[in-house]
Amino acid sequence: MTDDKDVLRDVWFGRIPTCFTLYQDEITEREAEPYYLLLPRVSYLTLVTDKVKKHFQKVMRQEDISEIWFEYEGTPLKWHYPIGLLFDLLASSSALPWNITVHFKSFPEKDLLHCPSKDAIEAHFMSCMKEADALKHKSQVINEMQKKDHKQLWMGLQNDRFDQFWAINRKLMEYPAEENGFRYIPFRIYQTTTESFFFQKLFRFFFADGQLLFFGDLLKDFFSSAVDPFFFEKKNQVFFYGIEPMFFLPLQWLIFFLSYPDNFFYISIIPFFLD
Repeated sequence: MTDDKDVLRDVWFGRIPTCFTLYQDEITEREAEPYYLLLPRVSYLTLVTDKVKKHFQKVMRQEDISEIWFEYEGTPLKWHYPIGLLFDLLASSSALPWNITVHFKSFPEKDLLHCPSKDAIEAHFMSCMKEADALKHKSQVINEMQKKDHKQLWMGLQNDRFDQFWAINRKLMEYPAEENGFRYIPFRIYQTTTESFFFQKLFRFFFADGQLLFFGDLLKDFFSSAVDPFFFEKKNQVFFYGIEPMFFLPLQWLIFFLSYPDNFFYISIIPFFLD
């Protein structure tokens, strides 16, 4: 597929203006001022919030500090979801900046996984990459890489280095010309209900006759309530990377340019009645 570095860069450097506010019941020695950040969509909360943690810890007693966690309008934010997915799923219709509440106590054990260190984030990230490559290349590409290549992918994401990351990631986005695409598309669809859940199934880029498929074909096959049979009457809002896409976008283009660094393509579906 033709490489358009400008598109890839625009996606990588997408940011969400965010205001972090300390939870009102947290005990502080003086007033805790809000903290503002431009959050990278492609990263993870616990990977980019060291400054937030330091800012609020300055006004707290050390004995009152435990594991940090975040919530938005009463919903704990899962650290293993990409930031862009969290925003699209929970706050896509809200005004900016995105208002996130910071907690240092009462960790919601039933809702969140503990994140003891950045090693846990790296392990999750690499697990997703390996799963995506199993779908695309039967794991052949990721398994043929050396450990230093895996580390370069991770360090590129952790340090927000586009060129460092894509020097290796482009290998995961290639496929033989005679195959016309990956074996299967690594995608996950999330729906907003009383609980947020995702599902994924095997899906190819093209019909049996070789005809290429579009984004609307994927939605119709797995989430028919999102569109009518002719893809005109929308019954839900559909988001990825903060946009409501056209249903006639080619899947191959979307997967190449709009997959997250873990190589999965994330789709958020929000019923209109939740607006």
